Amino acid sequence: MKPEMILLAHGSGGKLTHDLIRDLFQRYLSNVYLDDLGDAAVLPEQRGRLAFTTDSYVIQPIFFPGGDIGKLAVCGTVNDISMVGARPLYLTAGYILEEGLPFADLERIVASMAETARAAGVQVVAGDTKVVDRGSADKVFINTAGVGWIPDGVALSPRNVRPGDAILVSGTVGDHGIAILCQREGLEFSTSLASDCAPLNGLAQAILARGAVRVMRDPTRGGLATTLVELARSSGMGFEINEASIPIKDAVRGACELLGLDPLYVANEGKLIAIVAGADSEAVLAAMKAHPLGRDARIIGRVTEAHARRVVLKTVLGVSRVLEMLTGEQLPRIC
Repeated sequence: MKPEMILLAHGSGGKLTHDLIRDLFQRYLSNVYLDDLGDAAVLPEQRGRLAFTTDSYVIQPIFFPGGDIGKLAVCGTVNDISMVGARPLYLTAGYILEEGLPFADLERIVASMAETARAAGVQVVAGDTKVVDRGSADKVFINTAGVGWIPDGVALSPRNVRPGDAILVSGTVGDHGIAILCQREGLEFSTSLASDCAPLNGLAQAILARGAVRVMRDPTRGGLATTLVELARSSGMGFEINEASIPIKDAVRGACELLGLDPLYVANEGKLIAIVAGADSEAVLAAMKAHPLGRDARIIGRVTEAHARRVVLKTVLGVSRVLEMLTGEQLPRIC
């Protein structure tokens, strides 16, 4: 019989730990590399340069419209690897479980991770589980690592950015952060809000095949504005952004106005920014729009030699505003 909740003994390394691994993690995440249950996964040799990343997920609440902490952990790691032009293949997952976590909640999270990994074409090949006393965590934290390979000829970097390049975003911004906030605070709007949490590797590969992509980033914490400032500073170039071109859902805009938030600084988990050669911008935009995760893509600005290392936003009122990085924590515990 399944236990009703997680006990400290599930992290002891004894029978309950082995039962948890066999009956839950292996049941959903089984693959040839994981099933050996060795101290490390032994993976086949690959061609290309290695891309490696790690991340941790502490979101509250752990279930939200459009996803959950398990889906988020897979998507976030896949997306980080994808943004450097790599094809993600393997993930690891470490779970910090709080004593008393309902077993059904953990099963739901692991099942979601398995489903998302299959959709993204990656495998969870190693993992770890620790259980802490009640009050020492908040239900569940997940740490991940991811591995992918960058094909020959792909070298994305802010150093590649040139004057005249176009700046694109793959869809509406602010969806994730506002969905989490509304779920957490019990806020309701006439239009349902859901996180945009999604694996971006398919979209990334589609646009890499269509033009000279200089660099890609996923604007998570700090939102679109902070990510643009990071890229401008790293590239040494100036960015000019047209506010009217930035896609924002009416429900997100309305929630931000009500709550006093700027949607340009609200987190996303299923969008990417791409800076591409100006001559290739329409071809890359068409590739984005042809993909299910890029239907709302837009060209939102261009790169210039003027005002180096700054992002200047032309507002809908026709005045210019210099964007800065987010200061403080606008929305805590959103990823």
